[in-house]
Amino acid sequence: MTRLLPAVLSGQFLPEAELNAARLDGEVFAVDECFQLVDSWEDSTTRGRCLAATLPPRLIAEQRTAAWVHGALLLPPRRHELCAATGARFRALGAPRWVIREVVVNASDLWLLGGMMVTTPLRTVIDLARFSAEFDSAECELVQRLASVGGFDYTEIQRAVGLRRNLPGKRRALERLHAALALGDS
Repeated sequence: MTRLLPAVLSGQFLPEAELNAARLDGEVFAVDECFQLVDSWEDSTTRGRCLAATLPPRLIAEQRTAAWVHGALLLPPRRHELCAATGARFRALGAPRWVIREVVVNASDLWLLGGMMVTTPLRTVIDLARFSAEFDSAECELVQRLASVGGFDYTEIQRAVGLRRNLPGKRRALERLHAALALGDS
């Protein structure tokens, strides 16, 4: 039997009131700003589809948003952390739930999940270690979960960071990631 509804429902497909009524009736459940039919499961492809349905196409999910898409966080962040490749033209609409920055990104640092470009787990942990103001036990656990999802260890992190010339925060990121993964081994 063919499915009549898409796997992810957004306000572009049905009015918000109907989606909420379907949620109250137990037919769909919320995934970030979208909804999903109850006879399907939530995975990284679904979370990518939800972002792709609500964000401009040239944006890339990074840091905590990427961690959520990869399944390392249970809930989406309050403010989605997004980036755009330098030179990519996009129109920032000023949504309060988005933080957008312009970055240099290689194709090898990206995965396409559900129509949304997302930084790989390896790139995500490097960015988290470089840009997180605080790096406490919650971030360490997040790094460990992303390393499990991505199937990499500290040696691969060192290699990836070493390939990037002129990377600000490189030394601090390596120290943080070494400590985070050492905690996971103990």
